[in-house]
Amino acid sequence: MESVRQMVSSGSPLEPRIGFSRAIRKGKHVAVAGTAPIGNDGTTVGQGDVYAQTVRCLDIAEAALKEAGASLEDVVRTRIMLTDVTRWEEAARAHGERFASVRPACTFVEVSRFIDADWLVELELDAIVD
Repeated sequence: MESVRQMVSSGSPLEPRIGFSRAIRKGKHVAVAGTAPIGNDGTTVGQGDVYAQTVRCLDIAEAALKEAGASLEDVVRTRIMLTDVTRWEEAARAHGERFASVRPACTFVEVSRFIDADWLVELELDAIVD
């Protein structure tokens, strides 16, 4: 039996240009792409504030999960990328507020920079829907 591939779009004009989707669901698996702290108006949310940016990333990722028929409770892995890993606790606070009871496998890594210099954090999620 072949499983259907469902693409979730954020509406970003970069998706077709780069060739990516905000999220993909194939069978029980949902992968949410690197999610940046971009507001509905296209500007960076929470400039200079790792916690606020992480909350925004989680909001976007959670909406993508929902559109794919999943929820935060289905998340099995998160990856949090920071431009300054010494600020990991700010991102961890936002992560813990959403995942305290779910407790997915989680990795924090430092990166040299993102596409936009105002972004301090990006995150990715993987989920498995029962």
